[in-house]
Amino acid sequence: MGFDREGDGVTGTLAGPVVAYSTGHPAYSQTLPREARSAAVVRRLVRTALTVWGLEPLAGNATLVVSELVANAVDHGRYTSFRVIVSRPAVSGVRLGVVDRSRALPVLGTGTDDRDRGRGLILVDALADEWGTEQYRWGKQVWAELRQGVPA
Repeated sequence: MGFDREGDGVTGTLAGPVVAYSTGHPAYSQTLPREARSAAVVRRLVRTALTVWGLEPLAGNATLVVSELVANAVDHGRYTSFRVIVSRPAVSGVRLGVVDRSRALPVLGTGTDDRDRGRGLILVDALADEWGTEQYRWGKQVWAELRQGVPA
């Protein structure tokens, strides 16, 4: 049985240390299996990056936002893995990106129906200062930016 250091409820091979690679300007990126339990690894990566950059106050909203972006990639991606990119486009902000191989664009719901699912982007829209999608020939990146000192 594995040890759950982060309290995410994840043990085993994905509960190990975060192995991230610098992408140039302050950023980290990691490719993970398209599985729901990968969200815990992504949250740890985001918390680590924010701590290194002195942006800890963003951690609560950032981990919630990235969890929703990962959930969409797990649900709608077409490949066995996805990539997460955590970058620092400004001194006081972070950009969270999740890249998958589905070309289907995310749709912001209304939140007025009784479905149990499909409300994640409403949460992203409420917590992020900006969010959007970059389309690629082979897929897309859904991203969200959060900044310190800027009300969401």
